[in-house]
Amino acid sequence: MNIERETLLEMQRRMLRIRRFDERCSKLVKFGHIPGTVHTSIGQEAQVVGATVALGPEDYMTGNHRSHGHPIGKGSNLGPLMAELFGKATGVCGGKGGSLHLADFSVGSLGESGIVGSSIPIATGAALTAKVKGTGRVSLAFFGDGASNQGGLYESMNLASVWGLPVVFLCENNQYALSTPAHTVTAGVVAERAAGFDLPGVRVDDGQDVLKVYEAVRIAICRARAGEGPSLIEVMTYRFNEHSEGLRLGVDYRNADERDLWRSRDPIEIFRAWLIGNGVASATALDAMDEEVLAEVEAAVEFAEESPDPDAATAFRDLYTEPFGVTA
Repeated sequence: MNIERETLLEMQRRMLRIRRFDERCSKLVKFGHIPGTVHTSIGQEAQVVGATVALGPEDYMTGNHRSHGHPIGKGSNLGPLMAELFGKATGVCGGKGGSLHLADFSVGSLGESGIVGSSIPIATGAALTAKVKGTGRVSLAFFGDGASNQGGLYESMNLASVWGLPVVFLCENNQYALSTPAHTVTAGVVAERAAGFDLPGVRVDDGQDVLKVYEAVRIAICRARAGEGPSLIEVMTYRFNEHSEGLRLGVDYRNADERDLWRSRDPIEIFRAWLIGNGVASATALDAMDEEVLAEVEAAVEFAEESPDPDAATAFRDLYTEPFGVTA
């Protein structure tokens, strides 16, 4: 695997952006600055960045309810993303999407959804568009282990296989659907389900290693771009925080030993050690990178706080072909 130094450093930078952005969001929502709730990707950064960096600038992707990290991983500007979470007019969706339903077309992010598995068919449709138009673009659908039993996934994989669509289905298996352990509701290995649709299935057992995720997704993307059809990838990872920030279930469904084991596999620390050990960057340089990212996040918060609320007159804009209530 031959990856340019700048790409390696950008992987670390984007993982840090996701971590610091989500850490800040965790605090902001608890103090009421962000309406509703947020679902952070803390602990899952390698899986997100390894996949998104493997995509090209023009490629598409769709997310799930845990999706601040996906557009950040693909290069989104932090200011408009933070403003979207604040519900401000300068947000990527004008403040109408919020944490659970944002999209950033500038980086090919076609949207995320709080409806489990609902964005998978959208990614499949984008892949169909790419094939019909011959654009050479690839589509990547992120979904969690909780969505791995949704009918929409299998309908999408079936059509994608029959039509030879350039799409990669990526299961972010963080082993819990809210508080439900995956092994209690999902039989077998998700990646092995690909065989039923005559497409490759790959499981990345160490989803905390950004390079392993990158290589698996890169191969699938190259295959799709070459006209060889879709792939299914399952990445084993773990969320460090609760399902959503501030959630109080009244029961501890994860034991302390399990949490400690996964926290010892922090993807950012793992890759930091690799970068230093392989002479890619010094500890001082990586510390400086982290400080730069923290400043970016603070600037994004300031941008969001200073941004105006949406004008009530725009409430129905972008919802219908013609604005509601407007007559010729």
